[in-house]
Amino acid sequence: MKSMLVALIAAAALAGCTNERQEAIEQNREATQENLDAQKKAVDESGEAARRQVEAQSDADKARINAAEEARKAEIEAEKKKADAEADAKKAEAERVP
Repeated sequence: MKSMLVALIAAAALAGCTNERQEAIEQNREATQENLDAQKKAVDESGEAARRQVEAQSDADKARINAAEEARKAEIEAEKKKADAEADAKKAEAERVP
């Protein structure tokens, strides 16, 4: 009877250790999952920030290209008007000469 009691106490102690160990393993798993979820969220946020930055840079580049294009078109249009004015002046001068 005494040996049976010792065996029951040992089994109970062993079961307690097993439960504590299982609980520790579960807590470790949960902590690991939370850490990995936090890392994933940080990656998502970083990626989104990078996308916003690239989009903003792209918009700025497009605006610069559009401004340069419009400025060059304005220069060309001014050159055309100047050429027309010079041609008209030469025609008027040629008409005055007998």
